[in-house]
Amino acid sequence: MTASSGTIRPSIKLSSREGELQPDAWVEFNDYAEEPDENLTATVRSFADGKISRLTLMLRAKDETDPRAWKRFDDNADLQVVYVHRPGVPTSVGVIPGNGNTAYCRPSATDPLMVTRVDPMVQARVQTKVEAHLGDEEGLLQAEYIVERGDDAAWHQVWSGYRPSSGWVPDETLQSLRTSNRADGGLYRLKARTQSHWGYDGAIGELFSPYSAWCYFRIDSTAPKAPTITTNGPYTECATANDCEGHGGPGIPGSFTFTHAATDLDVKAYRWRLLTTSAKDTKQVSGSVVKVDDVIPSLTGTQVLSVEASDLKPDSTGRTRWGTPAEFTFKVSPAAGPVGQWHLDDGAPGSGVMTAKDTAAEGGTRHPATLVGVDGTGWSGRGRRGDDDYSLRLNDSITDPAKQVGYAATGSAVVNTKDSFTVSAWVQLSDRSANRVVLTEPGTNSSAFTLYYSATYRQWIFNRVDKDTATAPVYIRSVADQTDPPLNVWTHLAGVFDAKNDADKTNDTIQLFVNGRPQGKPVRLSASASTYEPWTATEGLQMGRSKIAGKYGEYFFGLVDEVSAWQQPLSADEIAQEARAEVDGVPTNELVAQWDAAQATAAEIPETSYYPVAPMKLAGGAAANEDHSAITFNGTSGYASMNGPVIDESGSFTVSASVKLDKDALASKPIGYTGQVTGQSTGKESSWALQVTKMADDVYQWNFTRTAVGPDGKVTQTAEVPDYELAELDTAVQVTGVFDAQEVWDDTSDPDAVVSRYGKLHLYVGPFDKSSGDKTGFTAAQQGNGDLAAGRGTKGGVTASYLAGALEDLRVWTGAMTADQISSQVLPPSEAS
Repeated sequence: MTASSGTIRPSIKLSSREGELQPDAWVEFNDYAEEPDENLTATVRSFADGKISRLTLMLRAKDETDPRAWKRFDDNADLQVVYVHRPGVPTSVGVIPGNGNTAYCRPSATDPLMVTRVDPMVQARVQTKVEAHLGDEEGLLQAEYIVERGDDAAWHQVWSGYRPSSGWVPDETLQSLRTSNRADGGLYRLKARTQSHWGYDGAIGELFSPYSAWCYFRIDSTAPKAPTITTNGPYTECATANDCEGHGGPGIPGSFTFTHAATDLDVKAYRWRLLTTSAKDTKQVSGSVVKVDDVIPSLTGTQVLSVEASDLKPDSTGRTRWGTPAEFTFKVSPAAGPVGQWHLDDGAPGSGVMTAKDTAAEGGTRHPATLVGVDGTGWSGRGRRGDDDYSLRLNDSITDPAKQVGYAATGSAVVNTKDSFTVSAWVQLSDRSANRVVLTEPGTNSSAFTLYYSATYRQWIFNRVDKDTATAPVYIRSVADQTDPPLNVWTHLAGVFDAKNDADKTNDTIQLFVNGRPQGKPVRLSASASTYEPWTATEGLQMGRSKIAGKYGEYFFGLVDEVSAWQQPLSADEIAQEARAEVDGVPTNELVAQWDAAQATAAEIPETSYYPVAPMKLAGGAAANEDHSAITFNGTSGYASMNGPVIDESGSFTVSASVKLDKDALASKPIGYTGQVTGQSTGKESSWALQVTKMADDVYQWNFTRTAVGPDGKVTQTAEVPDYELAELDTAVQVTGVFDAQEVWDDTSDPDAVVSRYGKLHLYVGPFDKSSGDKTGFTAAQQGNGDLAAGRGTKGGVTASYLAGALEDLRVWTGAMTADQISSQVLPPSEAS
């Protein structure tokens, strides 16, 4: 079977042959309206959209028992499906501001890109909506550009164009076009869309994608041109994308010199940043020709240094005028890996294995950890990296306090605590009644550092003590932002000690990270304790206990997994990457809760994962349907609930539900009605929720939301990803919400107060990732508690949003799934693309 661009009409042709007696001919089959169960439209459309990867068709004679039915036909028939590729929103939309090759897109009219040519180049990469066959060149496409001039009060179109000017190109083709001359000093904005062309049986037609977001730019031919950037080492410029040699490493500063263009003799300042950092990290230096020595990449791989020059004259809005940016692309060598790494997957529960291997490659000496305490120490089948993974279980499976002293330890120190280091682990805390230590490395009397939960502070803490003394050491703490972390959920913890690569102890700092996010600012040790001295631990790394006044205690209760130690201070970006729990560059996830309606009783939906999660109790008229394949909700009072949460919502998570909306019941609902499929309560709001909203008569829209509340219970921030396509009714739909806590991005709506948004939401309906807009992240972490419900939600302190529909299955994972993982792990095979 072959598929090619063509008609949107889902007709199918069959080729037949009968030797010399009859020439080859195509026989066309079309839908038959009177027999909807035999129609081909929906099936072929699903194939064309990429919802199914294989389409199998069968042609039968009216009477297969009649030997004459196929007599006229040979056995070499061909099937051909002809369809149109739906166009997708183009990517790489932007403006090339000068004579270079790099395009930029500034999303704010108050901070537009400065363009020094009156005929700038615009670009866009055309797309099909769905990549149905990975690697194939698909579609007959064009890029269409629209440029408007104006301001926030009024905008009007002044130019349009398309590329290619004749003919068509396949998806992923980058198209560029120079505009006609525009007015010097004018403020403009650009958007683009993809056009898909089709032709079939003498007919032709066009389909168009939605437009991209606006890119704002101002033309000012007198503004400073792109400056020259030269390197002073250790980094060198990439000749091409494929000819790029790595140098330096994360945290190693580079030195560069910025020089103005030959015609810009009045340049007085420069601003610069690495494009992998936030816009709020932009730095400014004064001078006509300047040298900067603090360009510090935080990640390995390709980095881009962007520099703009300024004559410090105001633009037409009174802001400082910055010119066209220049870029310097260089590659950062990989950082040294961990000097100790324990996956803690060495034994299954009950295996009797009492050693955890150190799988690190750095440092030469390996440090296996010995499990101590037969009763309090063992293995768990609940591992952070998903199926077939294990973790270290400590002390929470026994009730005798005398036996709750299990831990694991290496035979000698893993990191030199006098020098910079980083330690990290994934943990599940099962008890908050006392201090619970995750990692520490002791000396004679005290622990040089401790990563732990404090029952006094009710927070995660990373600390150091000023000296290894038996009498009243001074504890210096970096404390988590949130109190009362949830129990029995996976949380990533990391602690960094940074000695700044010098002998000056006054600038030494520590900092705690939770789920890849820095907690507060780095704590300067000497400012907190004048007696502070950097000192070296002499005993092995302890997993699950600490040392105070020469005695061990503060044993951990719960699970510990994926422990790592580095003899260097990891950057915030590196720790965020570590919190993704990647294997071969792909983030992992762990199923932590599942409620399957097929196993429901009259009173509850059992929970079937390995985790200590309660069943959902049915209430308000919620009940199993006739074939016990789903729980039906009446849209007025029915729901199911249990006491949550089941995830640490300050970290990444995925939630998915198979749900069928009731068309008849929804018809009577008012416009604006919201039915909540599932969500986690904060008491007065839903911390996260999968919902459907009635937008108009017979128009329903899926959405995935998050809501942050303050101490008073009032909403402080919301985030939402809607599906702008119509929700299907009376058919099972897999709706999946993903919160990627490591996806930090800049909100530049106010250039004077650039905000780093914490995490990003994604909504998948079936296999399709819906477009995420500007309001999809938080500025701070948020954790829900209380009811985790299906069929209803809470808003403004009122419990409502009762769902009119049926729930087949509800699952929750720790970790943000990718589109491929959703197709392979969430969707049934018939729906995975």
